[in-house]
Amino acid sequence: MRSLVAPLLGYFLTPVGLILLGALDSSLIFFLPLGIDFVLIVLSAREPEMFWAHALAATAGSVVGAAGTFWLGRTAGEAGLARWVGRARLERIQARVTGKAAAAIACLGLIPPPFPFTAIVLASGAFGVDMPKFLAMLAAVRLTRFGLEAALAARYGQRILVWMDSTVFDVLVGVFIALALVGTVASAVSVLRGTRDRR
Repeated sequence: MRSLVAPLLGYFLTPVGLILLGALDSSLIFFLPLGIDFVLIVLSAREPEMFWAHALAATAGSVVGAAGTFWLGRTAGEAGLARWVGRARLERIQARVTGKAAAAIACLGLIPPPFPFTAIVLASGAFGVDMPKFLAMLAAVRLTRFGLEAALAARYGQRILVWMDSTVFDVLVGVFIALALVGTVASAVSVLRGTRDRR
């Protein structure tokens, strides 16, 4: 298992990989619950003196990915959004999202999965939320969340690194990779069907 997991993790366990994962994590298709949090914690545990830089990288990637999802929602509009988000979920989201609630909506970025934050970002674009305010508040919220995680990892990092050498860790990573693949394929199929229906 370790020979399979190590190369897969190696791609993301770098500052550039962290930015990429942050962007993917905020996209409509990619699915890996807590993936960015996990990579951020590992990197900060390995390089505790650079925890602040890792938090900034995760935040930057997350905001870039959210901007793309927001723009997609703005382009699709309310009518197009119904094809990507289920009708029942869309109604619940619409009750929370209004054009004047950019700061409050962005604060939802503090809530970890399984909260459907990507759907909230998509709907925010479709329902006319102010984009600059939304992204600025999201950046502040994500930096708070990632900064706290990175600081804790820097403080207690040695325990994390020891745990990473265990068989349990390898099995958990394998399970997460399998979930990511299944979830990403399912999300991609859903988006493709929605796009085809729009056409």
